[in-house]
Amino acid sequence: MRQNKDGMWAIFFLAPATLLLVLFVVGPIISSLILTFFEWDLLTPPEWVGLENFRTMFQDGDFYQALGNTFYFIAGYVPAVMILGLLVATVMNHNIPFRSGLRVAFFLPVVSSWVAVALLWRWIFNPKFGLINFFIGLFGITGPSWLFDPNWAMPAIIITSVWKDIGFAMMIFLAGLQDIPKQFYEAAAIDGAGKQRQFFSITIPILSPVIFFLLTILMINSFQVFDQVWVMTGGGPAGSTSVMVQQIYLNAARYGEMGYAAALSWVLFCFIFLVTFLQMQFQKRWVHYAS
Repeated sequence: MRQNKDGMWAIFFLAPATLLLVLFVVGPIISSLILTFFEWDLLTPPEWVGLENFRTMFQDGDFYQALGNTFYFIAGYVPAVMILGLLVATVMNHNIPFRSGLRVAFFLPVVSSWVAVALLWRWIFNPKFGLINFFIGLFGITGPSWLFDPNWAMPAIIITSVWKDIGFAMMIFLAGLQDIPKQFYEAAAIDGAGKQRQFFSITIPILSPVIFFLLTILMINSFQVFDQVWVMTGGGPAGSTSVMVQQIYLNAARYGEMGYAAALSWVLFCFIFLVTFLQMQFQKRWVHYAS
């Protein structure tokens, strides 16, 4: 009797949150999946087209270009943030002058608006008046056109994204580093292990769960890159920075192709799910959890 009463109270308190979850999360997800089989411009009733949206997608050159650019961004962004974030965290973990101020300085871009950051870096990358080409010019080197050059636009966006997110990786790694007992390093030093050997034999293995967590988060976020692309290049020049989320936005908001945009969204979801699933499977081989 007591268990039934407790169960009823649990249902009573969970019902409002569950209802909101169904209405605003589960419902839209299912609706978007159904929408992939329709053609809908928001002005006329939806028209059933079956798998036509997916057939159109896999014959669309813009889709493959956006997908390739998304993977290009991931390949440059994720390793750079991981490596630089770990290096900065390692330095910040030592008792150096102005350590607290430096930590704040590195983390400040993380909490800054992407629009403000993108506008700032769009000016920095200006080929005529930007700071980067100015400093390069001091050495007699003519800098590239950056955001106006198809070969340099995506690297410029990657550099901007890495600069903004190093502080996030630093804080995650810093929390992991401070959790490593100092006795491990003292014992290794007694055995004659140098700093480099300690880093790869102690720090990296113990940090492996932190590395896995950060890698998963960065991969999911990088698949959804949009803000900096939209503000800095709008997908140009010549589509060299067009990414998946931008294609979803353009087809939904500008072209009125809601069904096609929904199909793009689900393909993007499948890529994110597949990559995350593979990460979960392979993490058993290299992630070492403390027992």
